[in-house]
Amino acid sequence: MSGLYFNESVILLDIECTAKEEVLTEMSRNLVDKDLVKESFINAIIKREGEFPTGLPTAGVSVAIPHTDSEHVNKKTISIGVLKEAVDFGVMGDDSETTPVKIVFMLAMDETHSQLTLLQRLMGVFQNENILNYLVSENDKTTIKQLLEQKLDLVAL
Repeated sequence: MSGLYFNESVILLDIECTAKEEVLTEMSRNLVDKDLVKESFINAIIKREGEFPTGLPTAGVSVAIPHTDSEHVNKKTISIGVLKEAVDFGVMGDDSETTPVKIVFMLAMDETHSQLTLLQRLMGVFQNENILNYLVSENDKTTIKQLLEQKLDLVAL
């Protein structure tokens, strides 16, 4: 998956929102402003999250992995959002449950294969409580970027 855009500008720390739609809008707007996704990405990702929740009640820190169709993507990227306070997201596979999410991994992929590869690698991160706790406590975007590049093998994607 060559050509993945990932740097400090797509890592957002201390996001202050009270609803998942606000989180998704703020993170998406950042990607639109960088011309990584189309304006349509914002509504598409909110709509998809409402239909197919992506919250995962992982060990220690719940995460969400919102994504939407490639037609809304200009350049593939992954954006990381660390929330100041947890926000409820629907649980993947059980939309009657919610989980208090602290980290959002927003995927903007231009092909299905890329998304599946990245999701598989993300699952390894989600299963490591130490990494998740580190991400919510770290204030340096460069350190977060370097850790995720290593753990997700982003250079080789």
